[in-house]
Amino acid sequence: HSINQSVILFAGATGDILPDSLPSVPGTLPHFMKEPEDAYIIKSNPIKLLCRAVPALQIFFKCNGEWVHQNEHVSREYMDQNTGLKVREVLINVSRQQVEDFHGPEDYWCLCVAWSHLGTSKSRKATVHIAYLRKNFEQDPQGKEVPIKGMIVLHCRPPEGVPAAEVEWLKNEELVSSLTDDNIDTRADHNLIINEARLSDSGNYTCLASNIVAKRRSSTATVVVFVNGGWSLWTEWSLCNVPCGRGVQKRSRTCTNPAPLNGGAFCEGMSVQKITCNALCPIDGGWEEWSAWTLCSVQCERQRRRECNDPPPRHRGKMCDGPSDTTENCTGGMCTQNGKLLHDVKPQSMDGSNDVALYSGLGAGIIAVTVLVVAVMLYRKNQSDYGVDVIDSSALTGGFQSFNFKTTRQGNPLLLNSSLQPDLTVGGTYTSPICFQDSIDNKELFDPLPDIKVKVQSSFMVSLGVADRAEYHAAKGHPPETFPRGLNRDYSNSTVERRSTKKGLLTPNGPHLNPNKDQLGTTGVFGHLGGRLVVPNTGVSLLVPHGAIAEDPSSEMFMVINQGESSVQTEEGFEILLGPEVTYGPPSIDLSRPVAMTIAHCAEVDADNWNVQLKRKTQDNKWEEVMSVEDESTSCYCLMDSSSCHLLLDQPGSYALVGEPLTQAAVKRLKLAVFGSMGSTPMDYSLRVYCVDDTPHAFQGVVATETCRGGQLLEEPKILPFRGNTFSLQVSIQDVPQFLWNIKPFTTCQEFSFSQVWCSNQQPLHCAFSLERYSPTTTQFSCKISVKQVKGHEQILQVYTSVAESKKESVLFFMQTDCTVTSQTGPKAFKIPLSIHQRICATFDTANTKGKDWQLLAQKLHLDRNLLYFAKQQSPSAVILSLWEARHQDTGDLDSLASALEEIGKIQSKSTADHLSLFSYSVVQDIGDPPHC
Repeated sequence: HSINQSVILFAGATGDILPDSLPSVPGTLPHFMKEPEDAYIIKSNPIKLLCRAVPALQIFFKCNGEWVHQNEHVSREYMDQNTGLKVREVLINVSRQQVEDFHGPEDYWCLCVAWSHLGTSKSRKATVHIAYLRKNFEQDPQGKEVPIKGMIVLHCRPPEGVPAAEVEWLKNEELVSSLTDDNIDTRADHNLIINEARLSDSGNYTCLASNIVAKRRSSTATVVVFVNGGWSLWTEWSLCNVPCGRGVQKRSRTCTNPAPLNGGAFCEGMSVQKITCNALCPIDGGWEEWSAWTLCSVQCERQRRRECNDPPPRHRGKMCDGPSDTTENCTGGMCTQNGKLLHDVKPQSMDGSNDVALYSGLGAGIIAVTVLVVAVMLYRKNQSDYGVDVIDSSALTGGFQSFNFKTTRQGNPLLLNSSLQPDLTVGGTYTSPICFQDSIDNKELFDPLPDIKVKVQSSFMVSLGVADRAEYHAAKGHPPETFPRGLNRDYSNSTVERRSTKKGLLTPNGPHLNPNKDQLGTTGVFGHLGGRLVVPNTGVSLLVPHGAIAEDPSSEMFMVINQGESSVQTEEGFEILLGPEVTYGPPSIDLSRPVAMTIAHCAEVDADNWNVQLKRKTQDNKWEEVMSVEDESTSCYCLMDSSSCHLLLDQPGSYALVGEPLTQAAVKRLKLAVFGSMGSTPMDYSLRVYCVDDTPHAFQGVVATETCRGGQLLEEPKILPFRGNTFSLQVSIQDVPQFLWNIKPFTTCQEFSFSQVWCSNQQPLHCAFSLERYSPTTTQFSCKISVKQVKGHEQILQVYTSVAESKKESVLFFMQTDCTVTSQTGPKAFKIPLSIHQRICATFDTANTKGKDWQLLAQKLHLDRNLLYFAKQQSPSAVILSLWEARHQDTGDLDSLASALEEIGKIQSKSTADHLSLFSYSVVQDIGDPPHC
């Protein structure tokens, strides 16, 4: 009765009377054999929703909480042959207009309600969407020119659509599939990645997006895989082109290893080399004088010889014409008669004359030996009394002209510091440079000299040509304050230059200015919470993120700056070191997240002018390229700022930042500083002008040296942009008070060659100007130091100082000189509190269909280059935050992070926006005191 009543009531609601037929099996709830399914309305075509139930008295649809009118139902009934039960089926149509007119909190939905004797059953909800696919792609793929074996990444973001569009890639109108080519990766984010480009990968690529509504094609991206040309090996030198005299030899190479393809760069450099040769001319032999005649033989003959040695024949010259010996009768033809000897023995008078000649020769020999012994004894006595008159210094000066030292030694000659100074007159012209990098290790060159003062007359311009500079091999290991014995300090600081040219990266000549030859470095013990290593005043640090090291046990890590001569060598010879070489380890450490290393550099980075590469030392102490900072890589991440490079690394080892200038407009920054100190006498004063690569580590070596020698910083250091235009650097002193001070020697301008400055590789260059005041009452000194690149920039250092005989206290050169914090562990090492860090990662690591995930975080933090690297990390957001920490370690400013989170919140849903706003507020509120170093 209750069921019938409900049916009647429902019939009244729908406006029609329900059928009288009832299910054949009473007491059973309806069972749905077919429930309505989700559907998409394409264009203006309505969709059909179908329900089928057994046993069912009636079936009606309910859409968006309201009953559908009975007139809109199409129903039928039939008998199930297997069960014998009546099956009822109902169908309705849903039009596009109905869906568009619906404005509710949910999508348009419908369900079925079926009645039986026992009660009602409801089907699942079926949603109805209007299908569409917009025309414009959110991101079209862009054409690329990629070197062979380089990585190709083509980005594609399809148009917005319902349902979401599927993406396929076409190459030259043929489908690209990663199933048939392991080198190709079609990713879930719709990007196409070719791991190692091949020549066959060149072509036109199109992103094809499609759903049930339509297909859309992106713009075509042309990919060109090019091959840069490479030189073949040099051929052997040809023979000299002249048979005699000065000629030319040639050798050649071709740009075929490999040949440039698809617009690849042609080989740089010369294809033909020429050198001069001297073909030795033939020299014909010439006869020497005849020897003396031999004694007359028993055959009454005597002989004499001559040799073809005046000159001997050389270089294919002719032998002498004529006989080399001759024989003649020694008795004028009277020795024989009828062929028989007249005298069997020589006359007695002849024997007597021979004895006299023998004894005379012996006497002359004894006299000559006696004279020689007396001469040697007199010479040795003369040497001990008067010393050496002439010292040949050609071995010391190399390309210099020889000095002639004339001394008259008085007093005890064994005293090196005699109270009476010898008189010295020197004449010479310097054709080698006065500028140098370090003169304190030339001790062995000057130790043999007596205690003398040298006055040098030199040209006003000292040119540092590469071809004519002297090469010295000085003893190493002298402490910084050790100067050559008996030699004025300022002389040694202004007249000696050491050169050491290496193939590849040019290592600056001379020992390092840092008196501490040990490596700079720091160590720390880190656990699961991570921490930070800092080498103060070097611009080098290492951030170990939270979770990079396992929970137990803790690991000891180290980071050192290699202080030796640069080991980064290249065969080409045009790459330079842009920052210190840094090693972190131990090699056996197992990291689950990459560490963030920061290295200061001195390049004005511009992709058009520089090719900056990260290199790593292999096990056999060779350097291999890890990546170019402009390329995308999944092995490591490189972020170049104006003065620092931030690296994400997961492999311990030695790393160096190397730059290859692409044009003459490439610029590296030089830091200029002038120091002063008293000379060896109260009247002397020394100025030292340093030109060093603009990195804190390089300048720290200058500071350490000047601290040891008592130098004073006379002017705030300044920066000079130095261009790779092959022009030299000139350092000149100007506006010296002429009546108060004298420059020794009279050199007002000194010069560094281009290669010295460009390839200094973090090693300081410096020039010294030695001055002398005329009066002890002169206590003030002023001048201008001009440092200028020829056809380039100029910088002026203004010096004004009070000269005192007593040494002053050292000046602090760094803001962090007193900083002793080199290792921090746990939360205090990070700017972002751990709780905030974890909440950000939990929010952005979760996939979001609208693309508002970690990629948007990277974009807002301006870290959206090389997103492929982050995508391969277990927690992309954590790695992004580690990079942000490394980049902002000096500022400690969280405003940029909070602002980025707030911007992301504005474009999210309301709940997410509130959540991120809370994050940004918490970031500012929860921050503690940042680390001091």
